[in-house]
Amino acid sequence: MLVLVGYGLYQNRHLKSLYLVVLGLGLNTMVIVANSGHMPVSLSALKRAGVEGWEDILKTRSDAVHSLLDEYTRLPFLGDVIPLPPLGKAVSLGDLFILAGIAGVVVEGALRVGGRRLPLRQAALRVLAFLLLVFLLLALRP
Repeated sequence: MLVLVGYGLYQNRHLKSLYLVVLGLGLNTMVIVANSGHMPVSLSALKRAGVEGWEDILKTRSDAVHSLLDEYTRLPFLGDVIPLPPLGKAVSLGDLFILAGIAGVVVEGALRVGGRRLPLRQAALRVLAFLLLVFLLLALRP
């Protein structure tokens, strides 16, 4: 899977925002490899994000991907330690870099059509429409 992602990133290396995605993927990969294939999750971050009921699952490693962040966790600052209450999630620094990179790619794509730059007003309207769509999707989320 990572080979396909890497190939896609390589083929689109002209999009400068993808470097943020690469950085985020690298940070997430580092913490997952350092913790035996599990992303450590802070229980306090989950509680601050409004997520309940995950403590037993994380303690027993019943979730195939996540584990509870504890004193034995390696690179704990790279785990899911950032609460996002509006989304009901805890995310990692790598996740934020990935999100910023994807948003940047969309903006870069909005500013260019067929290899040419759009006029400033048209580009600004496209970016504004994208941001409104994102906020609308977040607001309608159950």
